[in-house]
Formats: sequence, structure tokens, C-alpha cells
Amino acid sequence: MPGIHVTDRQVRRYMSSRKDGYSQAAAAARAGFSERTGRRIEADPVLPSQREGRRYRTRPDPFAAVWRDELVPMLEAAPQIRATTLLEELQRLHPGRYGDGHLRSLQRRVAHWRATEGPERELIFRQEHPPGRQALSDFTNGAKLGVTIAGRPFPHLLYHFWLAYSGWRFIKAICGGESFTALTEGLQEALWQLGGVPREHRTDRLSAAYRNLAEREDEAKAYAAFCSHYGLQPTRNNAGIAHENGSVEAAHGHLKLGLREALDLRGSKDFADLEAYQAFLQDFAMRKNAAVQAALAIERKALAPLPRFRTSDYSVATVTVTRSGTISVRNVLYTVPSRLVGCRLKVHIYDDRLVCHLGLSPVLTVPRRYFKRGGPGVRVIDYRHLVHALVKKPQAFRHSVFREDLFPQTAFRQAWEVLDARLDPRQACRVYVGLLHLAATHACEAQLADHLARVLAGGGLPDLDQARTVVAGPLNVQAPVVHVRAPDPSVYDCLIPVDPIAASEGAAP
Repeated sequence: MPGIHVTDRQVRRYMSSRKDGYSQAAAAARAGFSERTGRRIEADPVLPSQREGRRYRTRPDPFAAVWRDELVPMLEAAPQIRATTLLEELQRLHPGRYGDGHLRSLQRRVAHWRATEGPERELIFRQEHPPGRQALSDFTNGAKLGVTIAGRPFPHLLYHFWLAYSGWRFIKAICGGESFTALTEGLQEALWQLGGVPREHRTDRLSAAYRNLAEREDEAKAYAAFCSHYGLQPTRNNAGIAHENGSVEAAHGHLKLGLREALDLRGSKDFADLEAYQAFLQDFAMRKNAAVQAALAIERKALAPLPRFRTSDYSVATVTVTRSGTISVRNVLYTVPSRLVGCRLKVHIYDDRLVCHLGLSPVLTVPRRYFKRGGPGVRVIDYRHLVHALVKKPQAFRHSVFREDLFPQTAFRQAWEVLDARLDPRQACRVYVGLLHLAATHACEAQLADHLARVLAGGGLPDLDQARTVVAGPLNVQAPVVHVRAPDPSVYDCLIPVDPIAASEGAAP
């Protein structure tokens, strides 16, 4: 066939078939080429690999006039410039002389120049990885996995820990970005799950670990202290050289492909909560680690022992609770119980949660949210924190800046719309705030939402007393009468010690 070169193997098969008595046409068909090619081979029976290559051009070089004077200077000034850009420049300088059909010829000329006259290229030097020497950490984007939490999209990163020798790994979902807390939380969990400490920990140039800006300086010092606690030597890539972290970078593709297939086998990418997704990741990592147990047994012998206790893997912020019952942490507004108004809290900032301390006592844990620069404001409003104060001022609900956040489920929003449309404004606020208070005090949000949905579906009007009866039972429930019979005091006489002398005198005549 035109354009397909005959190989040595085809020629040998053709000649062998001819020796076996096949005709030229039959032998050529067995070898996979035409009868005409067979006749040419018999006229000159030299293997293709032994023929001298062509040293002349079959058509004039279209770039002969401009190659040395125009194209080579461009390549020397910008060695990585594309042939497409060079051709566009030639078309601008010489209108009508060069068409798009010259692109492939120019690409071959540029590739030949780079291989023979171009600058020296960077080489990758393969490294030996002795047991227990190096561990690597990196983050990769997990959003394309399509995971959802309770039906909502879950954009996230995956923290990936990897031992260079054995290939043992640890995986954790990260809610925010490549932060100090994400790195140290993941690394600390990985080390304690591994049961030992390698000598070196390598990352790329993570800002949380190495940036010297004022706002990051404390975290950089905290990362150095973290590594010192575990006896790790922190190392990092050169700027822009991702392949220096290649042991874990190369594993990212296999990791995400494996997770995608595991999710397909699971039959669903939706998880009830973050803990369920983390458990799925841990199970996936354990199954992968089962294949490297032999190498891991060798590596564990070379690992240093863990320290006696863990160290801090969180950032710290100090905030004061406002009169509105809120605190602001990393540009995100959070509500707290009203009893903490005026208190000064020390907040331990983890990747997925905030733990608030009053003095040394933890008093509150809230899920963490993240603020994106240039994006809308972010706030975490828990109606349970506000409703005890709001029930004393129910009319404040109508124009509250938090009103849109005080609908914990769709049924509550629909109930408010019906109440607002059919009741007096003051009464509507009292009834809805009462429903919120009922949900908070009896921990019956889901049950109350189901009740409201049934009432609204039937065209009814939500009623606070009816809702209280459904979810909490009637208020006037008669307590059962309990009769307690008094014990006979004489049964305690056996506990009084008896004097033997008095007893003997009493027995004398």
C-alpha cells in the first residue's frame, strides 16, 4: 500500500514462500504486499534495513530563502517558539508566499534544528530511594471525581502521602486549599497510621510551609516546629520543577483513575456526610497498601519511632463574640450561642472545623467554611444559636440580616411564605419563630419538617400547638401516681451490734 514501507520480516516471508513453491502473486499476498513489489524484490533481493537511505530532496525546499536569515534568528531568540507562530510570522512578512500547507514541512525543519543546533535541554536524573529515607506529600484536585455530599457538589482537594521506597500511601479529602492545617493534619494522620517516621519529607513549594509573607510567617515557623517534633527533614522542589516530586506526582493519575473506577463499582458518588467519604478513601488506600506489604515490612525497619505524643496541627485565632452573637474567622462569619456574647475565644482552626475554647475548655465546634477572594461573603448561621434570643423578640425575624439563613429546610421556608401571606404580620413572625424554637429545643427538625410538608400539601395553615403535639406530645399529660410503701424499721435491728456481757446478764435469773 502507498506510504507503508516493506519490512525485513515481509521480505523474508516472501522469499521463504517462493522457495516453498508459491507463485509471485501468492507469495506476495502471504507477505502482505503487491505482486509488483514482489517482482522488485526478486530483481534486487536486499533487505530494507540494508538499503542506503535517500540523501536527496524530492521537491524544492520552500524555506531555503528565509531559513538562515529569518527563521534561525527567531529560534535562537526564543528556542521554544512553535512552528505555527513562525509560519504566521512568515505569512505576515511575505504575503501570499507561504500557505497553511507548509506547516508540516516547517515543523520537521524546526524539530531537526532543535535536535542538532538548539540549546541543551534539561535532563531528569533518576534517583535511588532507600527504605525509610523519603516520604512525599502533595495535593491534587478531586473535584472531577464528581463526588457529592448529601446530594450537593463537593469541590475538594485530595491530600496524598506517599513513601518513595514501598509505595505505601495515605489519602484524605481536604475541604479548603493547600493550607498549613491541611498539610499538617494529613501528614500527622499518615505518620501515626504508618507507625513510624521517615528521615525526609518532601513537598512542592507550598506557601503554607515556605512563604515568607507576613501573614504566612507564623505558619511557616509552625511547619518547621512540626517537622522538628517528628524529626523530619523538610525539603522542597525547585521553583516550577514539578517532576522533582515525581514519585507522588506520577501516582496522582493512577490515584484518581482508581478512585473513579471504585466509585463506578460502588454504584453511587453520593455520600451521606464527609465522614462517610473519608471512610471510603481510607478503605481504598488500605486495599492499595495491601499490595505493598512485603516492601513496607522492609521499610518499617528503617523508620524512626513516633514521638510520645502528637503535636499541634491547627492554626490559632483569637476572637471576641459580638453583641449579635457572631465571630469572624478568616473572613467568614459564624454564629455562636448567645451566652458567649462578650467572651474572648481562642479558636483552633482545622481544615474542616473550628474548635472554640474559653480559657482551656472547648465550648463549641462548628463546621468550617472558606472565603474565596473576590467572591460573595460567606457566613455559617445556626438557628439553634439565635432562636433562644429570637423567641423573646419574634418581630426581629422579618427584617433580620440572617433571615434567609433561618430556613433549615425547604418546608420551613414554604411554611413562612404561607404564614406571611395568610396571617397578620406580627402573628406570622410569632408562629414561625415558635416553630424554630420547637425544632431547636426538642431536636426534631426533620420530624417537624415532615409535619409541615404534610400540612402544606393538604392546603392547611401551620399551627404551633398542633406541631408541638405531633413532635413533642401533648403538654397536659397526667403523670402516673406512684405509691411507695414505707419499710418496716424492725428489719434494721439486725444491723445493731449486740453486747455479749449485757446479753448474758439479761439472761441470768
